[in-house]
Amino acid sequence: MKKNHLFILLLICLFGVFTKAAAQEEKSPLQISGYAEVYYLYDFNEPGNHKLPDFLYSYNRHNEVNLNLGFIKAAYAKDRVRANMALMAGTYTNANLAGEPGVFKNIFEANAGIKISKKHEVWVDAGIFPSHIGFESAIGKDCWTLTRSLLAENSPYYESGAKLSFTTDNGKVLLSALVLNGWQHIQRPEGNNTLCFGHQLTIKPNDKITLNSSSFIGNDQAGGKKLMRYFHNLYGQFQVVPKLGLTAGLDFGAQETEQGSGKYNTWVAPIIILKITPTAKTALAVRAEKYVDKNQVIIATNTRNGFQVIGYSINFDYAVTEHAVWRAELRTLSSKDNIFVRDDKPINTFVTFSTAIAVSF
Repeated sequence: MKKNHLFILLLICLFGVFTKAAAQEEKSPLQISGYAEVYYLYDFNEPGNHKLPDFLYSYNRHNEVNLNLGFIKAAYAKDRVRANMALMAGTYTNANLAGEPGVFKNIFEANAGIKISKKHEVWVDAGIFPSHIGFESAIGKDCWTLTRSLLAENSPYYESGAKLSFTTDNGKVLLSALVLNGWQHIQRPEGNNTLCFGHQLTIKPNDKITLNSSSFIGNDQAGGKKLMRYFHNLYGQFQVVPKLGLTAGLDFGAQETEQGSGKYNTWVAPIIILKITPTAKTALAVRAEKYVDKNQVIIATNTRNGFQVIGYSINFDYAVTEHAVWRAELRTLSSKDNIFVRDDKPINTFVTFSTAIAVSF
């Protein structure tokens, strides 16, 4: 009987030790995570150099099995201090950070913050961040469609600078003010000595509605030239019914034609996405989008009507596990001018089929 009591006591002690260790592990201020997304894309215009048009930065290689984005991330959060560091690789990195110097090309995120209020969620963060603009990010599994929309591809994916943010106690309102090094720059353009600014306001009145307003104001020109840019992104996400979601967004931008001229070139990009989730493991998304940049402020075409494109896509997702998803998408773009190329001849259509597997851990 005594031996049984000792055995039971030993089991209780061991259970206590393991439970305490598990609890300590759960509360660890340092968390390690990762992401990898491998894709295959076929461009029916069949580019000989395997490269998609320059205004597409994600999934931009034709007829290859390739890595779009892979990263490993360390996140630290304790008391009133937080920090994030993530290093990345992939075709997204090669295309979207081509202008960054040295090892900056491989930094996905690197920032640190301090909570400056004891009672409220008021933070000051500085470093390299994911962009405060738009509803899509470089992380494919977090987006409703496999490929990124035209407005996401041609507005900042990332930014560097500092921000002051406030979140209400109930988590329904986020307000941020930002000082930035430019329009998607880690380092400022050479000869540019002006700061840029931005804001973000996110309102979530309930778990079915998200409303967001984000802006950018500043001069992004190199070589001492100064042309002010004013940009605003507005979007709403709505869970219309349990199995139907809607995202509607709009980008609007204006940039000076000449310094101090009072005249501006403008661009606009509306989008709408419907997402249907028939089952817990499957999802279907349909996208309609338009991008109008007649004066080629953001996308240069060297054609009479500039960049004026309408696009549609249909997307299917299957959640293999909680941490892995398989995706497939058919996409088409139609341009007012012949800005695409097939068999060395300019045409106005662009069609792709893509598939991807994304795994997070």
